[in-house]
Amino acid sequence: MSLQTAGARFRLALQEEKPLQIVGTTNANHALLAKRAGFKAIYLSGGGVAAGSLGIPDLGISTLDDVLTDVRRITDVCDLPLLVDADTGFGPSAFNINRTVKSLAKSGAAGMHIEDQIGAKRCGHRPNKEVVSRAEMVDRIKAAVDARSDDSFFIMARTDALAIEGIDAAMDRASAYLEAGADAIFPEAITELEMYKKFSNRVNAPILANITEFGLTPLFSREELGSNGVAMVLYPLSAFRAMNKAAEKTFAAIRREGSQSSIIGEMQTREELYESIDYYKYERALDNFTNKGE
Repeated sequence: MSLQTAGARFRLALQEEKPLQIVGTTNANHALLAKRAGFKAIYLSGGGVAAGSLGIPDLGISTLDDVLTDVRRITDVCDLPLLVDADTGFGPSAFNINRTVKSLAKSGAAGMHIEDQIGAKRCGHRPNKEVVSRAEMVDRIKAAVDARSDDSFFIMARTDALAIEGIDAAMDRASAYLEAGADAIFPEAITELEMYKKFSNRVNAPILANITEFGLTPLFSREELGSNGVAMVLYPLSAFRAMNKAAEKTFAAIRREGSQSSIIGEMQTREELYESIDYYKYERALDNFTNKGE
């Protein structure tokens, strides 16, 4: 397994940082900022693609191509391993899941998670979710595992069964998903810290905690989660929410005051932006190219 692959880099990060913090980046610029902040892995949320790139709800409306567009933009400029939300696999059959896995890997993703909701999925922290049978989800996992040409590509199984069938059934599902070849388990909408401990004691695989704001899961600390068996802590839309609030406040101020003067101190400066996207390196290359042509 070459450490040059994105999947291998993700697995190495999982070994080196316990628990591994994975921060959501809805665009390439945020991926670069996450790297500058010291994160070892990043994430592309399906909800982020839907709301951020398309301006629509995360209700199974966005397509694989929508996701791949954002994946490629991120992996083209940032070498941090990228975990991608693959929803239910973007299609009803093994052929669709096969295409999803191959396309994500080809686009530079390190891994993906696939869930056991029905095709018309809902946000994991909303009511009235529905899950497919355990057997159908097992088939989804098997199709994903069979599709990867690189064994390091990370395949995570997400279960939304806790809110519907209870924790025992959710853990039974998790065990079945691991037997089908999943590398890790993502139990969605956990409501109590001790539930993570139960999952980690039951399954012999890394557990991911989705610490999303304003949902059903309390904002447990990294230390609390690590002491309860969690291997990965996901913050899927934290920067996205902050960015949206900042944009809302900025637009309101400019409209109200006719100037951005009152909020200039809250903005990223031109110099800070140039540093984050390595502007001066590109400019020097352009100058060199221009000079050589003289």
